[in-house]
Amino acid sequence: MILELQKNQLAPDFCRIDFRGKLMMGNDSRQVEWAIAELLAAGVKKVVFNLEQMDGIDSTGVGIIVVCHAKMVKAGGNLRVASAHGIVLEVLQMAHVDRLMEFFPNAESAGQSFAAAS
Repeated sequence: MILELQKNQLAPDFCRIDFRGKLMMGNDSRQVEWAIAELLAAGVKKVVFNLEQMDGIDSTGVGIIVVCHAKMVKAGGNLRVASAHGIVLEVLQMAHVDRLMEFFPNAESAGQSFAAAS
């Protein structure tokens, strides 16, 4: 399945991006980095990657998530991962991505964590 992203801007500085499909090597994966660049340009500093409907990831996908997190932090923002499960969660944990950024059981709790941190 092709990767699909849906951006949901929930506040001027907060956006949830819903992933559907597989985040793997190929042109589709570039859209994640482009989405982060667009959000940063628009002043968004809080982003949740909602992986609830994502069913595959490879090393390229892991790298993209890490790069997006680094870009957010460098710009003074933050990125949270929500609803990772199955093979996606296993791969992210195997690569220790959960040590770089916070993981949450669902998008709602990830979003609430930003409010609690403010």
